[in-house]
Amino acid sequence: MMDLSERAPGPRKGVPPLDQNRAKMLKQIAAALAAQFGPSCEVVIHDLTAQDPERSIIHIENGQVSGRQVGDGPSSVVMAQLLGGDPDPADHLAYLTRTPGGKILKSSTLYIRDDTGRVDAIFSINYDISALLMVENAIGDLTRSTREPDIQKAERITVLNVGDVLDRLIEQSVALAGKPVALMNKDDRMRAVRFLNEHGAFLITKSSDKVAKFFGISKYTLYSYIDSKQEDSRHEQD
Repeated sequence: MMDLSERAPGPRKGVPPLDQNRAKMLKQIAAALAAQFGPSCEVVIHDLTAQDPERSIIHIENGQVSGRQVGDGPSSVVMAQLLGGDPDPADHLAYLTRTPGGKILKSSTLYIRDDTGRVDAIFSINYDISALLMVENAIGDLTRSTREPDIQKAERITVLNVGDVLDRLIEQSVALAGKPVALMNKDDRMRAVRFLNEHGAFLITKSSDKVAKFFGISKYTLYSYIDSKQEDSRHEQD
């Protein structure tokens, strides 16, 4: 049986491709920012019109910051937009992200729109502040009169890795069911699988194998859960 990402078309089918003049301009800006702020500043351009959702990166400067390269897949922020979430998202500026290797990045996500206002690209800036945080802590040790507890950052931490995105979605689906997999009944598993489908988990290659194994069901059963949801949606529209 083929993977779900092969049997169903992606959400970008029929979507006009990213304008090449706009893409060229974005690449020019990315190169300028990387040159201005140095090797700790990663700049990434994601093409949301690409047919393969796992190869959204069309340009990257200083990819050593996160360990990514052209042809790699999306972060959770990009994945959410690929699924056609908010049609008019607001730019997300100066928040914190953490790479799989443990680097702390100060990130900004800008949504690039075409002439009709549709978001067709994401322009991301990720600045590695790991060393700066160490300096900040060292200076703080010298200037504080008493030892103070570390203040927890309010910004969210997201993962820049497609595999980690899938793991997080599976964790959320289990939380939705409210019980461990071993105690789930059919309805619980079906609810969890539908959650994963609605949040784009099966856009990730081979994700159906991992999900089926995690919930202790066959891939046939997995597809039947998804198809039953689609059938319910069609009945609701009739």
